[in-house]
Amino acid sequence: MQDFPPRIATFFSGSDDAPTPDPDTRSPVAFLRWVVGQQKALIALSSLCYSLWFLPMTLGPWIFGRAVDQGVVGGDEAALLGWAALLLGVVVIGGVFGVVSHTLVVRSWLVALYGTLEMVTRKVAQMGHVLPRRSPTGEVLSVASSDSDEFGAFTEIVARATGQLVSYLTVAFIVLSMSWELGLLTLVAAPVLLGAALPLLRPLHRRQQLERSRTSDLTSMATDIVAGLRILRGIGGEQTFGANYDRQSQSAKDAGVAAGIWQAVVEAVGVLLSGIFLVALVWLGTREVESGDLSVGELITFLGYGLFMVGPIRTFFEFAQKGVRSLVSARKAIAIFEQRPPWRAPAEPVALDGSAALHDSSSGLTVRPGILTVVVSAVPEQSSALADRLGRYLPADTEPVPAEDDDDTKGRAARRARAERARERARIAALDEEKARRDWGVTLGGVDLARADLDDVRSRVLVSDTSSQLFAGTLQDAVDPHARLTREQAEQALRVANAEDVYDALPEGWQGQLEERGRGLSGGQRQRVVLARAVAVDPPVLVLVEPTSAVDAHTEARIAERVAETRRGRTTVVTTVSPLWLHHADHVVLLHDGTVVAEGRHADLLAGDDDYRRVVARALDAEEVVR
Repeated sequence: MQDFPPRIATFFSGSDDAPTPDPDTRSPVAFLRWVVGQQKALIALSSLCYSLWFLPMTLGPWIFGRAVDQGVVGGDEAALLGWAALLLGVVVIGGVFGVVSHTLVVRSWLVALYGTLEMVTRKVAQMGHVLPRRSPTGEVLSVASSDSDEFGAFTEIVARATGQLVSYLTVAFIVLSMSWELGLLTLVAAPVLLGAALPLLRPLHRRQQLERSRTSDLTSMATDIVAGLRILRGIGGEQTFGANYDRQSQSAKDAGVAAGIWQAVVEAVGVLLSGIFLVALVWLGTREVESGDLSVGELITFLGYGLFMVGPIRTFFEFAQKGVRSLVSARKAIAIFEQRPPWRAPAEPVALDGSAALHDSSSGLTVRPGILTVVVSAVPEQSSALADRLGRYLPADTEPVPAEDDDDTKGRAARRARAERARERARIAALDEEKARRDWGVTLGGVDLARADLDDVRSRVLVSDTSSQLFAGTLQDAVDPHARLTREQAEQALRVANAEDVYDALPEGWQGQLEERGRGLSGGQRQRVVLARAVAVDPPVLVLVEPTSAVDAHTEARIAERVAETRRGRTTVVTTVSPLWLHHADHVVLLHDGTVVAEGRHADLLAGDDDYRRVVARALDAEEVVR
């Protein structure tokens, strides 16, 4: 059985592997039950090995007591040797299964950790651009990192607590057979002491929720700052955003300290109550010996079990604490995993013709096939929104809803706030589905994009915008992620994007490693590698949003010329106000308030349309300055 790396097929249908059922997101408890259920065989085996590992502590005091009574007090040397040999065998068994149990439980931990990470990855891939509309980026990252570790810790404590429970019940049976009073004390001690500490778990839970929420916000802030660091440096905003990050980090630290204090209180109470139990057991056992109801060996057995019972009690306390932390993490994970993509396959999908005209009814834009069309707008957001519609992407017009607010509300107010956030997420999801199911308003060859399979839309119309990212890997993976290109085709894509310098700068060439988000590259280099990736796909319709905003004018001129040459005869749409692109455009469209107000050739519009001239005048002036 291969269980690591885990094979996870959640959120996908038609997988080559046996499909894994989607997680149960009805409640945090149901989700944790699902997490454990995915490894029930491994956790059960780990629990059995834990029970055998605890065997020396479970049977050791009883064997030692019998050896004292029969071998030492009774003077039977053969009995003493027999009990010693039995104790040695029990210790050997415990040692062997201690190694095995540790191996199994680490395996279980890693399966839960990496299984959660893979589920997050699949959910992100499944939802695509829709997920940031509903959930903050920081929460997605936190579920994949810190929360996945909590689920691994939970599977470990479940196995260990089960093994301790078996040992606990075995010890209770032994001591009940020796003295019903001491046996009853041993049996009820754990649940009574655990119940006495339960009131402390609620404030612990609340503070851990607050810590988790603030940490998630801090992660989101760090992600935004790193993504926009170059821009922040350009406008001198580093200190402002650095101060904001410092305040948020201090807030997260304060929440962590508060959660740590309560966790320390819970652990201290566990140690205190365990000590009280041990003292009570010793006192009662001594009285039993004085009255003659217990032998010396039996008293030694009780004392040994009194020391042993500290372990199970503390394990049960640890189980309660990790269970609380896991519930907090499960609530966050549910907010991600319960999301469903709004797209539904049409009952009778229609094939798209990528060589036909593309029309957007909202703006009135018609993109004639086989030519380079440049869309000009004084408001870049309007042309970006147009590009989203052409590629059938939902607009970025909603704010993501966090799973928990950054406050210290409790009780009924916290439940109301949680319900309100759930309703808001449901409202956004319903809005997305309503938009995705109706006619899209963009047609390709007269066929509305909503009547075609989404995969068919994506294969016919490729949109590459300024938010496109590079992943960690080789330069070859960045340019040709699906390994479909020959070396000559990949080199041609780099040349068209004028990105040969990236290849030259890497010691290993195509196998040179790029860091996550291309952090080792300049902004212009990253943009050109992204452009090379888009050009390499060679789609029937290519939509480029500000593809050269981060490069100098000379480089931009070469790129515009090469893209126009390479894409000749295929439909290409570029949104930009750069005259270096406009000079190569076959057709230019001017947008105003999201609507086409003028179209024609660049020279004609520049000469005869005042609105167009005002929009491109600043870019023309900049070009003259460069020259």
